[in-house]
Amino acid sequence: MSTEIEIEFKNIVTAHEFKQFLAAFKILPEDFWSQDNLYFDTSNFALKEKHSALRIRKKKQQFELTLKTPAKEGLLETNQLISEFEATRMINNESFPKGDVLQQIQALQVPYEEIVYFGTLTTKRAEIPYLDGLLVFDHNFYLNEEDFEIEYEVKEPVAGEQNFMNLMKKFNVPLRPVKNKVRRFYETKKNITK
Repeated sequence: MSTEIEIEFKNIVTAHEFKQFLAAFKILPEDFWSQDNLYFDTSNFALKEKHSALRIRKKKQQFELTLKTPAKEGLLETNQLISEFEATRMINNESFPKGDVLQQIQALQVPYEEIVYFGTLTTKRAEIPYLDGLLVFDHNFYLNEEDFEIEYEVKEPVAGEQNFMNLMKKFNVPLRPVKNKVRRFYETKKNITK
């Protein structure tokens, strides 16, 4: 089973602020790559109710099924590579791939047979090492929306948070309340379907 603890700090930024970060860190258009996050839950959001999220991330021709669940610090990610055929069957609500992710969903007591595909969020992403972590520049597109996000992924939360706060302060960017991508996606989808 592939698992890891995810500790990250993030901030939503404006398009102008995003461009300032890119210029300062010399991030060029060719430094970005595209990845699709395909989101799943039950129709009554059983995973969301358990503060969990399920996605398939398609990057190049690789498909990775990931379940994020709460951990003592950050989130526990359970990852599983799946084939394009398995991903297609999951999108079409035909079957759920066997493996570690399914076992974790069953441990959450969420009926995997009721899990359905909700839609896709596409991210254009660039990353660079920064101090003791990874600085991530995300331009996201979903449901006729777009936003810009700076993430800082770290192993040690206290120093990581301080480094992130100092970075935002250096660029004179206010800290804004930020919801994770899946939550922004779901809230936008809910508003569209009202």
